[in-house]
Amino acid sequence: MEECSTGALVPAVKVAPFLSSVGGSVDPCSSDMGRLTEEKGMSEVDKDFLCPICMQIVKDAFLTACGHSFCYMCIITHLSNKSDCPCCAQSLCKNQLFPNFLLDKLLKKTSAQQISKSASPVEHFRQALQQGCEVSIKELDTLLALLTEKKRKMEQEEAERNMQILLDFLNCLRKQKVQELNEVQSHLQFLKEDISVVERRRMDLYRAKDRYSVRLRTLGGDDSSNGARNSWPSSIDNNSSALRVRGGTSSWNIQGRGLQRNDALSASDSQFMNQSGLAVARKKRVHALFDELQECYLQKRRQMNQPYSQLERNRSIIPREGYTAGLADFQSVLTTLTRYSRMRVIAELRHEDLFHSANIVSSIEFDRDYELFATAGVSKCIKVFDFSSVVNDPADMHTAVVEMPTRSKLSCLSWNKFTKNHIASTDYEGIVTVWDVDTRQSIMEYEEHEKRAWSVDFSCTEPSMLVSGSDDCKVKVWCTRQEASVLNIDMKANICCVKYNPGSSNCIAVGSADHHIHYYDLRNVSQPLHVFTGHRKTVSYVKFLSNYELASASTDSTLRLWNVKDNMPVRTFKGHTNEKNFVGLTVNNEYIACGSETNEVFVYHKEISKPVTWHRFGSPDMEDTEDDAGSYFISAVCWKSDSPTMLTANSQGTIKVLVLAA
Repeated sequence: MEECSTGALVPAVKVAPFLSSVGGSVDPCSSDMGRLTEEKGMSEVDKDFLCPICMQIVKDAFLTACGHSFCYMCIITHLSNKSDCPCCAQSLCKNQLFPNFLLDKLLKKTSAQQISKSASPVEHFRQALQQGCEVSIKELDTLLALLTEKKRKMEQEEAERNMQILLDFLNCLRKQKVQELNEVQSHLQFLKEDISVVERRRMDLYRAKDRYSVRLRTLGGDDSSNGARNSWPSSIDNNSSALRVRGGTSSWNIQGRGLQRNDALSASDSQFMNQSGLAVARKKRVHALFDELQECYLQKRRQMNQPYSQLERNRSIIPREGYTAGLADFQSVLTTLTRYSRMRVIAELRHEDLFHSANIVSSIEFDRDYELFATAGVSKCIKVFDFSSVVNDPADMHTAVVEMPTRSKLSCLSWNKFTKNHIASTDYEGIVTVWDVDTRQSIMEYEEHEKRAWSVDFSCTEPSMLVSGSDDCKVKVWCTRQEASVLNIDMKANICCVKYNPGSSNCIAVGSADHHIHYYDLRNVSQPLHVFTGHRKTVSYVKFLSNYELASASTDSTLRLWNVKDNMPVRTFKGHTNEKNFVGLTVNNEYIACGSETNEVFVYHKEISKPVTWHRFGSPDMEDTEDDAGSYFISAVCWKSDSPTMLTANSQGTIKVLVLAA
């Protein structure tokens, strides 16, 4: 029966007319066909139960004089607007409407049948009992036994399902904890190996220190004894005057040496105390950044669990037996990170202009040899200062060695990395200018940008190439030997920053108002090599730490580090405030620095997401209240190569030379 039923499900509706027409024998599946035919007939009957106006099952059926049935409310509403039958258009009025009791009964019966079909067996049984169906005690006992057995079976199945869910959870949790345990055991193994290596290295250094101390004491004792032997004979002389003079001189020498020894001892004690204080301070810095350092250590040990290679690692770390690349790299990070805890001001000057009251310094850059630095901003003038003079001269007012007036406010500067006296600038009118600092004249002027040009950068590998970005949504590549741009990239958002990769004149990074960094190969600009996403607001600066490390700043108050080789994010830095202004960004091999709208300079280590230190600008002309300081912001920053020295400027026109200090 099941086989016949299955085979006749779909075709039955189609072959039934054929069987009725030829009067053939009854099919084995005739019961199923009859059921389907009955269902079809019921479906057709259901259509007759629909109100022609609302197309729903007739409710409170009323019959018209022309023989059509409608819902009472539907036909009354219709007749209030028209006086005809909706079906046949014959004239009709409200007096010609009559209740259709037969249709109402049929509808109630049909509704009861549909409810009965859809009801569960339990519902049927309940209805039978309610209707007074006679059931014997024996039948009730049988039903109760069946229900009890069914209940037990269902409870058993429910308990099994619950146990299975619990077992799955416990297995999943055990798997997770085993993975965590394996990871912790792996970390403990790393720590065990590294502690052993570092302890051996520490003992070697301790023994070496003892040997040097013995040698120094030996050399010091020999010098003092020889000095004593040489001094005494000089005090015994046949000439009395010579005796007094020599004797006085020798005794003075003896006393002087004694004083020198005491001074040396006190200096040694002072040096020891200073070193102890520094050690304590460095330990405090380690504890303050312990979580970040822990993650840094484990990450480097996992990634670089190979023997140390001197060629691949920092040359300042001397390779030792047992050192892994990860441990050596982390030691370098820990050393540089804990070396500094503050920034100290070593020089300060005011970027003032007699003809312009506005003093915002929008760009500050060192030249190729880090001997000169140039400043530019809203004062419509490029000023070049001698760095050594600024640092060594205590005066607040320093005279620029070169001043080059411009037609418009300036937004960015970039020194040529090969030709020392060439510097490029971009201004608010969109003009890109290349200047000769020696002659104080412009060499080239490019006026293709239609709006404000925010950024310009000379190539580090090709002296004649530079790139610029503008509010006109265009990136343009220029050659100082040509008067027009050599390449143009049209983008969909305002360009805020552009930067050449230091290792290639073919690759540039572009930050824009679409919150993304677009990394292009200039040999094919139809589409970027990669688009780095993650910032939530405009990308204001991009800078390369190395050929494959790119830092970006955004007005979402974050810095981000990217790997342009693997096209992946590395780290996010938070701590400063930047929501609307250009506050500057500068990088070197280890550190990233930026300004803040709180008038502070923040320094991050590239391996740690929290600030290493920060410095707050004061307001020299006022009393430096919180309100005064909060009204200014840092507008430009620039490292002096890979040294701990940095140039900083704020929106008030104050320029400070800061140096990282312990």
